[in-house]
Amino acid sequence: MVSHSGLITVMERACRKAGPRLRRDFNEVQHLQVSRKGPADFVSLADKRAEDTLIEELQKARPDWGFLVEERGEIAGDPDKPRWIIDPLDGTSNFLHGIPHFCISIAVEDPHGAQGKPEVTHGYIYQPLTDESFWSEKGRGAWLQDQRLRVSARRHLDEALIATGIPFLGHGDFAEWSRIFGAVAPEVAGIRRLGSAALDLAWVAAGRFDGFWESNLKPWDVAAGMLLIREAGGFVTDYRGQDLSRERNQYLAANDVLHSKLHKLVANSLR
Repeated sequence: MVSHSGLITVMERACRKAGPRLRRDFNEVQHLQVSRKGPADFVSLADKRAEDTLIEELQKARPDWGFLVEERGEIAGDPDKPRWIIDPLDGTSNFLHGIPHFCISIAVEDPHGAQGKPEVTHGYIYQPLTDESFWSEKGRGAWLQDQRLRVSARRHLDEALIATGIPFLGHGDFAEWSRIFGAVAPEVAGIRRLGSAALDLAWVAAGRFDGFWESNLKPWDVAAGMLLIREAGGFVTDYRGQDLSRERNQYLAANDVLHSKLHKLVANSLR
């Protein structure tokens, strides 16, 4: 067994408490109560149940920590302590349409990270249907259960499978995305849009995808996945190749060689 910190154990327990209920709700998706939250943006009863369970379990373990959560926003805690960043159901549209590709994402953000800035130190992404746990700790690597993860070793774009998210009603800049797609698609082996950014990032860390780009994501979509990729030996930057992904809300991820090639394609497409 791979040893990990107590925080990973806390995150695992919370996910495994919320996961079975998500599985049951997924199997009865047609009976869920669904409310409309905004243009093409739906939140299900399952989402709310999962969030309640995760918050309850994590508060038991760290009662003085705050939260940044998709549905409730910020929940105040001790400002000198870390906070949890949670997406209880990333891939809600998939879930509601009976598509078995979604996950729970939890990250720990330390307010006193490198250079005095907040920094994600732990990440956990759980796929309830496949029972896959992708987890990472800063400086200790990225893992799938007890298997060490490394980003893809491919070096050529014509062999690379790239993941993305496509803008939709009320979300994203379709003109920008189209320019990037037009530059990247002719150069790569394929592009996939599976509908869960957190799981896409975990799959980049696991070498299933060779790269990823998307913009206009929320912190809870990317916090755990970015750490996974970096701890698996990959790079995550903004579209200009700088370490300002969250500030600019742009995410470009791959191994070192492919990242350089993708960055040139993306940057040139947006000039």
